[in-house]
Amino acid sequence: MFTHIREDIATIRTKDPAARSTWEVITCYPGFHALTIHRLAHALWLNKLYWLARFVSHISRWLTGIEIHPGATMGRRVFIDHGMGIVIGETAEVGDDCTIYQGVTLGGTSLERGAKRHPTLEAGVIVGGGAKVLGSFTVGAGAKIGSNAVVVKPVPAGATAVGNPAHIVGSKPKETQSKETQQPATPAFSGYGVNTNEEDPITQTLKTLMERLERAEAEQAKLAAQLQVKGDANQ
Repeated sequence: MFTHIREDIATIRTKDPAARSTWEVITCYPGFHALTIHRLAHALWLNKLYWLARFVSHISRWLTGIEIHPGATMGRRVFIDHGMGIVIGETAEVGDDCTIYQGVTLGGTSLERGAKRHPTLEAGVIVGGGAKVLGSFTVGAGAKIGSNAVVVKPVPAGATAVGNPAHIVGSKPKETQSKETQQPATPAFSGYGVNTNEEDPITQTLKTLMERLERAEAEQAKLAAQLQVKGDANQ
């Protein structure tokens, strides 16, 4: 228990430059409070004290504005930043070193009682503010979900998903990259899942179109020159 608390404090101080002291984290960070209380609620849930677990969870939501169902599984060193409006459903699984920003929903789309209804986030996933991840599927390790994205399908490891409905942009997922171009297993933390080194998808598309146009013009000029030579030879 205390090991987890120390890890949570260290994670917050590493990932949030606004955290100036351990005391500030302990007293002023609702994400820290929500995770600490959730561990108690989850322990009660595992011991089949369902009503008490839900009541503890309810108190936590009232205090922090963060709703984590006591049945949800939360990994180690999870960072909940700001936190207000986050909803994490009963069968959700959040892996180690994940980061979740305000307004995120890890929700279910099935009404089947007892079934796995909510998403699984593997290690190191970043979910930007306002994003909705809905359904029983997996978001692969190191993936990034852009702010306000609505994700309803699996996201490959290392990929970035944006939009509504969400689609993959930027770098290729890890499993489709060569070994030489794969990202390291533990990439540097990226706030809100933003990578300033990646170009905007529209810019990438325009660049590709311009390159194709230049190649077509070069081929046309080459063909015209060949026809001119043949014409001169026939005269």
